[in-house]
Amino acid sequence: MMEPAPPRCQTVLIVDDTPESLTLLYSLLKDQYRTQIANSGERALELLADGELPDLLLLDVMMPGMGGFETCRRVKADPRTARIPVIFLTAMGENENEQAGFDAGAVDYIIKPISPPIVLARVKTHLKLKAATDLLEDKASLLQGEVESRIREVQKVQDITILALASLAEVRDQETGNHLRRTQSYVRALCQQLRDHPRFQAALGDETINDLFKSAPLHDIGKVGIPDQILLKPGKLTPEEFEIVKTHTTLGRDTIAAAELLLDAPSSFLRHAREIAYSHQEKWDGSGYPQGLAGSDIPVSARLMAVADVYDALISRRPYKAALSHEQAVAIIQEGSGSHFDPDVVSAFLAISDTFRAIAERYAD
Repeated sequence: MMEPAPPRCQTVLIVDDTPESLTLLYSLLKDQYRTQIANSGERALELLADGELPDLLLLDVMMPGMGGFETCRRVKADPRTARIPVIFLTAMGENENEQAGFDAGAVDYIIKPISPPIVLARVKTHLKLKAATDLLEDKASLLQGEVESRIREVQKVQDITILALASLAEVRDQETGNHLRRTQSYVRALCQQLRDHPRFQAALGDETINDLFKSAPLHDIGKVGIPDQILLKPGKLTPEEFEIVKTHTTLGRDTIAAAELLLDAPSSFLRHAREIAYSHQEKWDGSGYPQGLAGSDIPVSARLMAVADVYDALISRRPYKAALSHEQAVAIIQEGSGSHFDPDVVSAFLAISDTFRAIAERYAD
């Protein structure tokens, strides 16, 4: 039963098995609040499950069947109703278990026989608290939504900016934006495959995997500093020209390091980008460049990028070479295990080589 009331009027649900108590409380509250009644804990839970939620429960402690404490516990256990404040109604001499009531989730007690001024005062106080709490939570939810929206917008701008900057190097190197998409997708696939591996588990959390995916396109950013006559040369490079090409790793590292200096706090994203740019040409046996790092001294990010970058280079057509088949590229990567590449990364690559093929087809030039 519900008394018609203005839409903004707060609602009180009275739960008591005694008709006299229901009548008294209903008469006392109906002129100020929307008022519902239930004559048992079971009926109260039915009302809560079916309709609009009340703002406050007045709940008798001693009822046949489901008592007040159990009813309160069930109300508080349901996320949908947990925020509804509960005031227990208890007869004189029945309040020895006050602590049990508070433990069940009640906010207050009213002693029977009730005093109308006390009931009105307690109800008014807790409804004010409920309204204030709801207002704060609504504002917090709106603010959180706004913050999340702004974060998504900033992240989208960041992602587009990264791809745009990385594309500067790729365009000069006669590669395409799809090369960037392919290599970052390869890196993420390798991360997902290796995240539970004992050697990689600590290094490949969700945040790091996201950082590596986003920073992978910057691996060749240093090529913007290589002269066109060398970078775009269709034939074989001279040893002197190759030494200049090799400096793209150092140029890339220095560019990203300069960006890091502009920040007030360290950035894991830029750190991974710097590692990839500087070390993706290192080889597992120490024969790579620029530092000649070997084994686990090579950053994990660079070891992953090495496999991704070489695979894509092998299957891509260039002015100075034809594209190899997927099977040929897989065979070359496998042959480089333990010399060019980290053997565990190669094992992961072999396990998901079909995923690499699918990525290459999805982002084909």
